[in-house]
Amino acid sequence: MSDNYEKRDKYESPLRARYAGREMLEIFSDDRKFRTWRKLWIALAEAEAELGLPVTAEQIAELKAAAEDINYEAAAAYERETRHDVMAHVRAYGDLCPKAAGIIHLGATSCYVGDNTDLILMREALRLIRRKLLTVIKNLRGFAARYKEMPSLAFTHFQPAQLTTVGKRACLWLHELLMDLDELDFTLENLKFLGSKGTTGTQASFMELFGGDDGKVKRLEEIIAAKFGFERVYPVSGQTYSRKADSRVLNALSQIAQSAYKFSGDMRLLQHLKEIEEPFEKGQVGSSAMAYKRNPMRSERIAALCRHIISLAQNGAHTAAAQWFERTLDDSANKRITIPEAFLAADGVLSLYINITGGLVVYPKMIRRRIDAELPFMATENILMAAVRRGGDRQELHEKIRVHSQAAAARVKDDGGENDLIDRIAADPAFGISREEIEETMRPENYTGRSAAQVDEFLRDYADPALSGLESLEAAEINV
Repeated sequence: MSDNYEKRDKYESPLRARYAGREMLEIFSDDRKFRTWRKLWIALAEAEAELGLPVTAEQIAELKAAAEDINYEAAAAYERETRHDVMAHVRAYGDLCPKAAGIIHLGATSCYVGDNTDLILMREALRLIRRKLLTVIKNLRGFAARYKEMPSLAFTHFQPAQLTTVGKRACLWLHELLMDLDELDFTLENLKFLGSKGTTGTQASFMELFGGDDGKVKRLEEIIAAKFGFERVYPVSGQTYSRKADSRVLNALSQIAQSAYKFSGDMRLLQHLKEIEEPFEKGQVGSSAMAYKRNPMRSERIAALCRHIISLAQNGAHTAAAQWFERTLDDSANKRITIPEAFLAADGVLSLYINITGGLVVYPKMIRRRIDAELPFMATENILMAAVRRGGDRQELHEKIRVHSQAAAARVKDDGGENDLIDRIAADPAFGISREEIEETMRPENYTGRSAAQVDEFLRDYADPALSGLESLEAAEINV
């Protein structure tokens, strides 16, 4: 058996191998988790020392010196013995810090490191999602501005309706993303720190350590929370923070997925219509059998990942609802899978969304061709009014338009011919209007309403304020 096979003989999540970016993968890596655990133990020791417990500077220095040296093999051996991951890492850390071993995790329960780490990592992941979301918004903002005046056939029920503009349709996608940004910001603003709540959330162990000093116990978690950049802690908890916080985070990711899914569906339809396409690289293969095909594979991948994210949000709701009293452990295995997968999938979705919106290909002639096929029907009301102003009978002309329209539609549908409605009306003396006059009436820009003005107003009042701080953000990694 080859070495190459040995490396590939176990399942690996496609989220890691194919979809998520490096930065998001690092956030949910074992290294980041266990290093955060150690930072939390150091913060606890520092805060306890500051508040008068017998924790020495030498012990804290020893903890800091070994903080990045995670002895995984020792931890794994201890976990096989104890069947407890936190205690395994406490012991492994203690092996590296013999002087500090006795004060590691002093007064804390497992959720002190487990839950606080989850909150820290989710906050970091949400910030990355926010950067990528803003990048998509920026791309669509530019696209909407560029095509704000280009008429395009609008659809209701995927049936030809009136006209819109390419830029106005992009604002529909933008609007939903701005709603998602609001939800994301609300979630970030209200994500708090668990703090040091103890085994059932009563802080009894810390009351014992501090001799019943209520002020010091409260101050302890304030100090620790501040070290990790949290201004607030959850005011009450059981052993864990409420799993509704996880559900809220998953819902925010689901909102983004819903918007991206809708965009991907529109793109797939537009690509079928040959009006707008996602980027297609020079050497890209659309089909293994049909070499001519240009499949919307990025949009389809967005749809696939979004369905997964949306389903995970339901998982978070069930987990929050199923908790008993102050703590049960039926959330743990679920959280280990659901939270990282939702973030990794959302990261992949937004990277794809960035790639597509950064290289959309518009085909104006195909757009105009579809308008020309349908505009004669839409223009009949204007033609009717023009003919009435010339002295025609409104009811008589309305009936003639109905008859001509049905005949033209039959020619298109039954015979596969071109729409000749305008020729029929121009040839009918009852209307008293020339083909040239009708064509002037049929200029597409006359049928887009306030589309261009709506784009300008929307970008100025909503998109641009949301993007005002984008330049100061670190550039998001794009993984396609």
